[in-house]
Amino acid sequence: MLSRTADHLFWMMRYLERAETTARLLEVGARSALMPDVSGGYRNDWEAVLQASGGYEDFLSKYGETKQRNIETFLFFDESNPSSVLSCIAAARENARVVRTALTSAAWDALNTAYQELRGMQRMERSTLSISDLSEWTMRACFLVRGAVSATQLRNDGYNFMGVGTSIERADNTARLLDVKYFVLLPSLSYVGSGLDQSQWITLLQAMSADRSVNWSYTGELTSSKIADFLILNRQFPRSLLSAVQWTNDHLDEIARIYGHATQAQAAARSLLGELAELRVDDIFDEGLHEFLNRFMYRNGEVAQRVQDCYLRGIPA
Repeated sequence: MLSRTADHLFWMMRYLERAETTARLLEVGARSALMPDVSGGYRNDWEAVLQASGGYEDFLSKYGETKQRNIETFLFFDESNPSSVLSCIAAARENARVVRTALTSAAWDALNTAYQELRGMQRMERSTLSISDLSEWTMRACFLVRGAVSATQLRNDGYNFMGVGTSIERADNTARLLDVKYFVLLPSLSYVGSGLDQSQWITLLQAMSADRSVNWSYTGELTSSKIADFLILNRQFPRSLLSAVQWTNDHLDEIARIYGHATQAQAAARSLLGELAELRVDDIFDEGLHEFLNRFMYRNGEVAQRVQDCYLRGIPA
């Protein structure tokens, strides 16, 4: 496969995953904003969401005040924000259009339909669209595209590059969702283990469609330690960091088998997987959750860079 084609397939799925995560961030912010202000001080729920999306400075320069309606617009419909749902789905569609012959008609139709529906929503009166409506539509549209890819694409190198794009982006996004909860939203370390702490964990689980799964996986009272273990180290949860890195390895190993040799991309992914597989949740909290997540996002970014260098830019390993 040409590196140009692989690059478009890789980024098509990264942008699709990013769109879903932006919608999930909106859901986290909306749910958190409804919680009582037990801190008695300044609430930064929406600022936390903007920081996690990486668009805080851009938002301030364009909108100024962090009003909920402005943030909804910025994160969902603003085409000048590269991480908005509209920008991400438009970018995913454009990447798909360029390599349309590498996609099944079902996969293309699902993505193109999502884009056309979103353009229609953009013309609707904003007061008729709630955050829940927008978030649920985004997740449903992304599920349909991924379902079409999974059900109809040939399991060749193109499919595996799509899988690598999805898993690398998902690992980064799960880490960002965790970080916005624990490092930014919680007003003080004194609230760890409190009702506010527990409510925010539950909100995060709901936003990640994990509230039932975590109860299937652990007995007794849910604690921050159990929830962190679930979202980081649980191999059965498809959005956990360990699961995402495992899938990155699986897809890269399959690409190496197809091409007949491994590269530095496989080595970087294998190193990250080995480190995660040896961790315990107590080790993570001892290091500091925010510090661990920052380090993980950096390492995961290194894997993505190796994939770019070894396969998508034609640079020899």
